[in-house]
Amino acid sequence: MARLADYFLVVGYDLEKRGGGEGQGRILQRFPEKDWEDNPFPQGIELFCQPNGWQLDAERLPPSFFVSVLTDINSERHYCACFTFWEAVDNPQLQKEDPSEVDEDEGPGDLHPAQLYAPKSLVVVSRLDHTEVFRNCLGLIYTVHVDGLNVPMETVIGNLLTCTIPIAGGSQRTITLGAGDRQVIQTPINDSLPVSGCSVSQLFRQLGIVNVLYLFCAALTEHKILFLSSSYQRLTDGCRALLAIMFPLKYSFTYVPILPGKLLEVLSTPTPFIIGVNSFFRSETQDLLDVIIADLDGGTVTIPECVHISLLPEPLLQHTQTVLSMVLDPELEVADHAFPPSSLQPSTQKIQDKEIRGVFLWLFAQLFQGYRWCLHIIRIHPEPVIRFHKAAFLGQRSQAEDDFLTKVLDGMAFARFVSERGPPYRPTDLFDDLVANQVKRIRQEEAMPRKVLHHIKELAEPLFKNENPYPAVAMHKVQRPGDAPQTRPSATPTSACFPHLDETTVQLFIDHANAKLNGAPPIVRPEIQNLVPSGPTLVEFVDRVGTALANSARRLEVVRNCINYIFDNKMLEAKKLMPAVLRALKGRAARVCLTQELNQHVLQNRAVLDDQQFDYVVRMMNCTLQDCSHMDEHGIAAALLPLVTAFCRKLGGGITQFAYSCVQEHMVWTNMQFWEAMFYSDVQKHIRSLYLETEEGDSTSADQEAVSLTSELSALELASEQSRLWPTLTKELQQERVQKEESTVFSQAIHYANRMSYLLLPLDTSKNRLLRNTGLGDIESVSNSYLTNSITGSMAESYDTESGFEDAETSDVANSVVRFINRFVDKVCNESGVTNDHLKALHTMIPDIVQMHIETLDAVHRESKRLPPIQKPKLLRPILLPGEELVMDGMRVHLVSDGREEATGLMGGPPLLPAEGAIFLTNYRLIFKGTPNDPLVGEQVVTRSFPVASLTKEKRIQVTLPMEQFLQDGLQLRSCTFQLMKVAFDEEVASDLAEVFRKHLHKLRYPQHVQGTFAFTVGQSAKLVVEHKTKDKNQSLKTLSKNLVKTAKRTIGRQYVTRKKYTPPTWENRSSLPSELDEDEISVCEEPDQSSLTLSSTIRSSDRQTMSNVVERACCRDYQRLGLGTLSNSLTRSKNEPFRISTVNRMYTVCRSYPGLLIVPQSVPDSTIQRISRCYRQNRFPVVCWRNSRTKAVLLRSAGHNAKGVVGFFKSPNAPTAGPSQADSTSLEQEKYLQAIVSSMPSYSEATGRNTLSGFTSTHMSSSDSSDKLRQPKIGALMKQVMGGREDMPGTFSRGALGQKARVVSLTPPRVSANRTPRGKWGSIRGSGRLSAYNPDVGNRLAKDSPQPNGGPADTFFRQQRAYLYIIGDKAQLKGGKQDSFQQWELVPIEVCDVRQVKNSFKKLMKACVPSSSTSDPSMSFHRCLEESEWMCLLHKVLQVSVLVVELLDSGSSVMVSLEDGWDVTTQVVSLVQLLSDPYYRTFDGFRLLVEKEWLSFGHRFSHRGGQTLASQSSGFTPVFLQFLDCVHQIHLQFPMEFEFSQYYLKFLAYHHVSNRFRTFLLDSDYERIELGVLYEEKGERKNPQVCKTVWDYIERLNKKTPILFNYMFAPEDEEVLKPYSFISNLKVWDFYTEETLAEGPSFDWELARGRQERVAEDSAAERPETQPKSQRRVVWPCYDNCERVTPDAITKLLLEVHALEQELGQLSDKWKDTWDKVKTTQRTETKLESRHSFSSSLLMSSNLSHQRRSQGVYLQESGVGSSINLSMDCEASAGSTPAAGRTSTSTLYSQFQSTESENSILYKKGALLKPWKPRWFVLDKTKHQLRYYETRKDKECKGMIELAEVEAVIPSMHTMGAPKQIEEKAFFDLKTTKRVYNFCAEDSQNAVLWMDSIQSCLSDA
Repeated sequence: MARLADYFLVVGYDLEKRGGGEGQGRILQRFPEKDWEDNPFPQGIELFCQPNGWQLDAERLPPSFFVSVLTDINSERHYCACFTFWEAVDNPQLQKEDPSEVDEDEGPGDLHPAQLYAPKSLVVVSRLDHTEVFRNCLGLIYTVHVDGLNVPMETVIGNLLTCTIPIAGGSQRTITLGAGDRQVIQTPINDSLPVSGCSVSQLFRQLGIVNVLYLFCAALTEHKILFLSSSYQRLTDGCRALLAIMFPLKYSFTYVPILPGKLLEVLSTPTPFIIGVNSFFRSETQDLLDVIIADLDGGTVTIPECVHISLLPEPLLQHTQTVLSMVLDPELEVADHAFPPSSLQPSTQKIQDKEIRGVFLWLFAQLFQGYRWCLHIIRIHPEPVIRFHKAAFLGQRSQAEDDFLTKVLDGMAFARFVSERGPPYRPTDLFDDLVANQVKRIRQEEAMPRKVLHHIKELAEPLFKNENPYPAVAMHKVQRPGDAPQTRPSATPTSACFPHLDETTVQLFIDHANAKLNGAPPIVRPEIQNLVPSGPTLVEFVDRVGTALANSARRLEVVRNCINYIFDNKMLEAKKLMPAVLRALKGRAARVCLTQELNQHVLQNRAVLDDQQFDYVVRMMNCTLQDCSHMDEHGIAAALLPLVTAFCRKLGGGITQFAYSCVQEHMVWTNMQFWEAMFYSDVQKHIRSLYLETEEGDSTSADQEAVSLTSELSALELASEQSRLWPTLTKELQQERVQKEESTVFSQAIHYANRMSYLLLPLDTSKNRLLRNTGLGDIESVSNSYLTNSITGSMAESYDTESGFEDAETSDVANSVVRFINRFVDKVCNESGVTNDHLKALHTMIPDIVQMHIETLDAVHRESKRLPPIQKPKLLRPILLPGEELVMDGMRVHLVSDGREEATGLMGGPPLLPAEGAIFLTNYRLIFKGTPNDPLVGEQVVTRSFPVASLTKEKRIQVTLPMEQFLQDGLQLRSCTFQLMKVAFDEEVASDLAEVFRKHLHKLRYPQHVQGTFAFTVGQSAKLVVEHKTKDKNQSLKTLSKNLVKTAKRTIGRQYVTRKKYTPPTWENRSSLPSELDEDEISVCEEPDQSSLTLSSTIRSSDRQTMSNVVERACCRDYQRLGLGTLSNSLTRSKNEPFRISTVNRMYTVCRSYPGLLIVPQSVPDSTIQRISRCYRQNRFPVVCWRNSRTKAVLLRSAGHNAKGVVGFFKSPNAPTAGPSQADSTSLEQEKYLQAIVSSMPSYSEATGRNTLSGFTSTHMSSSDSSDKLRQPKIGALMKQVMGGREDMPGTFSRGALGQKARVVSLTPPRVSANRTPRGKWGSIRGSGRLSAYNPDVGNRLAKDSPQPNGGPADTFFRQQRAYLYIIGDKAQLKGGKQDSFQQWELVPIEVCDVRQVKNSFKKLMKACVPSSSTSDPSMSFHRCLEESEWMCLLHKVLQVSVLVVELLDSGSSVMVSLEDGWDVTTQVVSLVQLLSDPYYRTFDGFRLLVEKEWLSFGHRFSHRGGQTLASQSSGFTPVFLQFLDCVHQIHLQFPMEFEFSQYYLKFLAYHHVSNRFRTFLLDSDYERIELGVLYEEKGERKNPQVCKTVWDYIERLNKKTPILFNYMFAPEDEEVLKPYSFISNLKVWDFYTEETLAEGPSFDWELARGRQERVAEDSAAERPETQPKSQRRVVWPCYDNCERVTPDAITKLLLEVHALEQELGQLSDKWKDTWDKVKTTQRTETKLESRHSFSSSLLMSSNLSHQRRSQGVYLQESGVGSSINLSMDCEASAGSTPAAGRTSTSTLYSQFQSTESENSILYKKGALLKPWKPRWFVLDKTKHQLRYYETRKDKECKGMIELAEVEAVIPSMHTMGAPKQIEEKAFFDLKTTKRVYNFCAEDSQNAVLWMDSIQSCLSDA
């Protein structure tokens, strides 16, 4: 029984304390005045009576009622029912006589009412929540007061305070307060179920389903929730409803349904809450950042951005919403029905309320089903202590990742749920029944909403009945106040005041009732306690989900077999299965299977293994634990815990090593929650067996075993039984049981202290793993990043600096472990009630346990070091080059697979990677050499290497492999030779060693100076890598270079002498600050007088020696070959030569990055050159580098103009100026310089007769050079492509620049003579690359057909002519220049790819070709990445510009390429132009000369662009030279017969230009090479003949030994100009970027490859027994073998066989080249002797091929007779007498097997019946066995064909009607086929005979 009301109060407005602000309330009277002992009086009630504040009002407000809830310090809730009415008081303002007393804020005009009304509250405080009863009682008291009923008020209040009612039990009590009233109170049947009335359904109506679900999830996951409403009662109901739907969980945080305005700061509390606030304070809640606000009046829920609410897991959320919708809106389902049922009305509000609660009960039953199976009972007596195993619960439901459930289980509400509902023997309620007995039903009905609804209505019934046990009773009789009590005239304001009550009378009532209560016997309602049913286990429905069955039975079989093999000592079998087992262990079922299988091999808690067995078992354990999370939700670590202390091996000296020392490094061991769960489950087992023993002490051991194998249910059952018996036991027995349980827990605590020390103390206690691992520092830390492990357990990583332990001593390890175990012991012992004495004993014991274990471990560690190491593969030593030395010996690593899938076995073939081996660092290369991990390919050797100098990026990575051991950190090394090494260091490699490796690598990659590179240090010891003082190779040369520099300084003048020696970084400064430094250079050059700058007798002898060396350089040899000038001893030159070799730069004073000798126009003196040079960036003024031998047009190169720009120079050269300035004179000199170049051209001189502008107009007007007019359209189209024509829409791909059909018109048709073959080979332009859409006003002379906007007719006329000089410049520089139509040069602005663009493109290309990790993302596929890199676009641009320049040169115009600084794109373009125009450069010698001249002498910055030294490290790698080689490769692909060298030669250069093996590509200019004394070194004697200093020497030697660099198809044509297709569709990805040879590494260091070959041959010879037949077959793996070597082409193979035969016969073998030349000569002779040579007459070696494009597998032959079908790509007539038919349709697959006897000419053919004779072009194709005919010779489309297989006969015929006239009789013949007869007529009888013979021979051949 409980009091209905604890306290009654009268609270009124405090008139005395009213200040200027708001008023206060005070308690006027309180009954009883003394606190109840069991229920102290709650403080601060007056605040809650008027939550908005106490205020007077001008009007009398109607009485109000609401219930506040207060929570006391013991978490008890007090319900304060507050009834407020208003009483009249005098206006205090009117009593202020003195005006000064009037408040300032009230104006004098304000009118004050004479009377105000003050609130007064009647309050009942109760612990029972009977809102309606309180409303009626307080209303009655008010009625008694107002209506003046003749009942003493004290009696009514006394009766109220003395009324007692039962708390629960479903009873019914009638109460009366003695004022003629009667009320019936129904108590709920079960007080554990909340009472909600209609509040839940009302909340859903106010907010809607989704909003309430948000609030529900927010409350469960402990967020802050604030309700807003203008009604206090609605706030209380809303909060009550939210608590009701949370059942069976109880809200444990701050709960204030109505918060007074004065306490609003409570909303800033950091803890979760559910609070209600009046809407009046809405504005003050706006700035709450982490509070969810539910507005009950507006129906909205506002969730702040920073708050994330975890929602119910799907599909549960969806199901819940569906069912709620069916309850709240049953009509929704049938809303669309044509005939909806009429009866579908929602339930009444009270019943609907219970149905909604039923939905949430059903929801919780699904969320918590099976929870009782995860309860651990750790004490039964004196009180049950129960813990919940969260990890197991989540794991069994496969919801470990579910955010919502995890948060709910971690919350306080669930902790309370476990402590209240955990005990197995207690009263049960609706939820217990639901979760135990109806889970099956819930699962079956899950997907059937109608059945679910039916179930929910069933659940709603008991909920409704609980609140309304007697629904029929309605005997209420409560009086209400009369209608208008205020209007009674007798009532004055004072008399209407609530009367002062007599305390004594009320107190007497209370005392009297108390005495009566004490005298009465206590009513004891027995609580029915019983065993709480557990319901079905979780496993039952997890299997249904299928997660447990994810692993197929086959995988489990593999695990079982492997374990059996291990214990049967069949190690080879086990090794084969191991990779499959490690893969299978990713699945949970396989891991469980592993623990079960291993358990079977443990006998009496011990299993002694040999080393190899131990290794395998540990490896499997590690792999199993690796994928376990720190929570161990599947119980794998728990199952392994007893096993790791069971499996062991014997070491020397009687020492045993257990498995735990090798499986320590997993996060799970440092997770406190894991240890607690393990401890509790073990304690439960022991307590269970304790009671089983006591009950069955006399039973046999077999019975005990049977009992212990019963299901886990029996643990809770036992506890329930014991709890039931507990009251019946004697005190002694009770005490005994408590002690037994306590000592069980204590012994387990000792056991676990030992276990934890096993797994937390590392084998090598000097390596304090735990201090780094925050898991030990912080109980709650559960990060899962630490998963690496090693077999020996040793760790070699730096300690976590945050822990503050840098060099941890053993004691620190011990301390940290002791602290961790102490924390664990404190927690579990306090929870499980261990006595303080025992706890102290434990704390004393733990340090001893740890110390003892450390001593044991030291011995184990010492012995384990003596063990022979695990059989790891032997480290293979790499072959080194002569002069290459190891900087660091091999470190054992694993080479991990990257994004290339070829070697991983995914694309077929064996998995070569991952491989185990060692990484070696030499002074030249980084080499990995090892063997694949896969046992099936374990005999192969895997090699991957790249030059240290080519390293572009190095980063640390973490690598975890499903392998034998877990690995430590790794490195990812990327090289610009398109190689990537991902290595993971083995555990035997100490981390400091890895760090040393990185430092050495960095030092070698970026030496201080270029002299630290391998090319310089080769042959010296590696120690001298950094010092370079001792490296003077040739003292005399060194002196020479010093003298040269001295002379240069003297020549320049005094200013220069103070400068320091030139160092490479100057270039960086220079490019960043061009203006200042260029100014400086100019001022330096001005001082000396002009005479000293010409080569004269003033040069000393040493300098003359240098000069002669300069003459020998490549440039000079080439200039002489081109006839650009000679340098005789007397330095006299013929004056009529247009160009001369200038020595103005002999001391590198004019331009440091140019060569010493330059070609300039004859007429320009050196002094002018010096001045002109200042106008160009880096002083790189225009110089001639090549001359077309036919048109005499010259190619010039220079840098772009200085910042002033070319625009000022060209805008108006003849404009009048105020006075002659230096700038004008320079511009004038520049113009003269260009004019001199123009004048030097023969075409100009011929046309004008004299070098003036006067003849310019007339020449052009009378120009009769037909080639110009014919050539015009082609160049125009090209120019448009390069500059971007107006017709091209911006950003679109144009369909070929020549119109829609993209037909190719020859650029150079026959000039005058008809017999000349057309020069140039053209490719098809099938599609175009991305063209610029920029249309400048300059450079349009050729590019447009329409007149310029600003030009007149004359302009148009001149535009049809071509300029004598085209200047290819950067668009950005040439903008806005005005073109003068009378000038002889023209600007062609183009967009240049910036160096940064090339760099970025190259990075993306590398990532595309060599990705670091494999991905299935389609946006990261190879072709997509290749496209995004835009590498092909860059190639397209360079090739396009080059082809344009070739065209212009070939048409007789000179071209000056003047782009950027003149050393990147300019070099690419001029080199390609020369390569395309001049066949000489396509030979070995020529290509070498081209690279030496254009790239080396003209100062391409190899060191800077390749980042070869520390100084250029920041600039990164920019592959300008590689881009050039790629362009050459593209041309080579299109014209395979034009190059003497092979594709391998290009790859060789691409590899070695970054390898730093040779000195050729070091340094940035000749000046730097001279300064270091390396430029002419090769001319002197070499000390070490083994070491080649230059790449060219090496290539020369290599070419003598092997034909690999030679192109067998080399058959050049005289004076051939190549014009490749440059569109992206014509370009191919260079296989240099993608190919790899894992068998031997890159094949570009030939000595290594040769050494390897010889060894392999010896090995195979040694292995093969004599008797064994020699097999000719072998498997070739594309990514492993060097295919070129393993499967050589026919010619190479024949040459090798010839060589082998010669050696066998003991002859002196010829060089391969001699053999080849002999064969070729013989071949030619034979060809001449044969009259009709067949196809065998060397397809490859014929040097007189027809002048057509020979590319991409289309090889043609020219016939001696005049009847070959000529497969031309172009459509103009071929040479001489050959009647060639150019048609692409025949140049298909068959064209390479073209027979020479095919016939083709015009025949007249008679049509079908009544059709005329028509001439057709007939082609007899013997290969395809067809006679085809075309409309005309030029036609591509075949009109028809006659299959020769169908021809029966060919016979002469007669002249028929309608046949062509003037044709002799014998020219007719018929062709009879199986279908019809064809009539033909040839041009003459001779031709007819020829045709008949040809067809007949075809038929007879067939």
